[in-house]
Amino acid sequence: MSDQTQPQHEAIVIGAGVAGIYQMYKLQELGIDATVLEAADGPGGTWYWNRYPGARFDSESYTYGYSFSKELLGEWEWSEHFAGQPETLRYLNHVVDKFDLRRHMQFGCKVQGASFDEQNCYWTVNLEDGRKLTTRFLLTAIGMLSAATMPKIEGVDSFEGDSWHTYYWPHEPVDLAGKRVAVVGTGATGVQVIAEIADKVGELTVFQRRPNWCAPLHNDRIDERTQAEIKATYDEIFELCRRSPGGFIHAPDQRKFRDVPEEERLALWQKLYETPGFSKWMSNFIDVGIDPEANAEYSAFIANKIRERVHDPITAEKLIPKDHGFGTRRVPLETRYFEAYNRDNVHLIDINETPIERITPKGIRTSYQEFEFDLIIYATGFDAITGAFDRINFTGPGGLPLRDKWSQSPDTFLGVQTAGFPNLLMLSGPQGGSVSTNYPRGIETSVNWISDLLTYMREHGYRRVEAQAQAEQEWRQHVQEMYQFQLMSKIKSWMTGYNSNVEDHDRIRFMIYPGGAPRYRQRLSEVAQNGYEGFSLS
Repeated sequence: MSDQTQPQHEAIVIGAGVAGIYQMYKLQELGIDATVLEAADGPGGTWYWNRYPGARFDSESYTYGYSFSKELLGEWEWSEHFAGQPETLRYLNHVVDKFDLRRHMQFGCKVQGASFDEQNCYWTVNLEDGRKLTTRFLLTAIGMLSAATMPKIEGVDSFEGDSWHTYYWPHEPVDLAGKRVAVVGTGATGVQVIAEIADKVGELTVFQRRPNWCAPLHNDRIDERTQAEIKATYDEIFELCRRSPGGFIHAPDQRKFRDVPEEERLALWQKLYETPGFSKWMSNFIDVGIDPEANAEYSAFIANKIRERVHDPITAEKLIPKDHGFGTRRVPLETRYFEAYNRDNVHLIDINETPIERITPKGIRTSYQEFEFDLIIYATGFDAITGAFDRINFTGPGGLPLRDKWSQSPDTFLGVQTAGFPNLLMLSGPQGGSVSTNYPRGIETSVNWISDLLTYMREHGYRRVEAQAQAEQEWRQHVQEMYQFQLMSKIKSWMTGYNSNVEDHDRIRFMIYPGGAPRYRQRLSEVAQNGYEGFSLS
């Protein structure tokens, strides 16, 4: 008979995306018996699922790849400054195979729930296929944008043509030529899809509820000389990412908006607008995200850029946000997005003026008319950060479901653990640093810290770790204080926990850590140096 007091694995990782791949690498390196459970048929996480046209990085490719292996850095060559989904998926598969991680991964394994056995101090993980696995530590690498949400529109299932959420774009090629296509939603995903397919479809009708501030990506191929420069300066690139608040190569201008003459301000903004990547957002004056006047001035500058690029002034005004300032929601980066609306076959419908009443067998009916389509694309976003947790029934020792504990506020300590759920370690949990930075840079921080914690516990004979309630409350207060400095704290977005397509997500919830990556790493270091204060080890 097997010993029921000993779990089958020392660690189970849920998810084989960017976080899960690196965590499995570290567990293998430490000699910890572990397995990865992945619902998809292969690794990649968000880059496995999101195969929609136009899907690509908004981080520079060479800042998105892993930094832990100089050999990997030396052999892999990104073809573009901002790589597309197919290349990114190839990269992640290359990493998995290079470090022989695939043999530790189980694909097609959807986790339904997990409950903690107080007596034996381990988790029992229930899979959709009926299997039960036990593990001392349960590590979640389930992604921050992996719970796709459909809109609350009557009749969604009645449409007779093809329709799907962008997250579930088919793996086989989709013939768009001559098709009448609808895109519902103009968030970051919608912006990429619209720009990419506008010249490939017959007619494209965009249904917009709220426009977003968008800025040009300025992507390009990487030539041989630049490739050599990148490989020669990886240490400097990653050090720059470490120092910047967002984990990107873009650091803020330390001057304040009011201290710079108008002519000089405009010159800087023009330069940023012409520079690739998130410089438009993250290399701005340090108070543009804090000072309402500074933000309003910069928003007006970007609004004029939109007016310059969109020929029809009425359409241009519809594409300019009126309910939030630039950078107070995550900024979509685009390529020819605004120019798409200059095409005769592209039509913009403001659903605030003519709301969608229902999806019909033939298309979409608004309060004004019914539109017929061959294909409906739902770019309606995600139940961000906590959504993936809510879809798995995590149950603590007292029988409390995690989704119930987090129903009002997703409180954690450091984004790593939540009180009442021992040995449940979150690689990208709410209120953590990895969900508010260049993701792989934040993930490497989280994975390294958690791996050090597991090593410390093994060396000291500990089997159980749990965040203390007091530490969790103090961290929540700190996160809340950091929010108050930011203009984004007053704006409805996934960063403040809002999602109109999800029940009870109509109020502010402190979802990310807005204090910047350096400050977050400093706190992690202090906790570890003080014997993991704030955690109960036993």
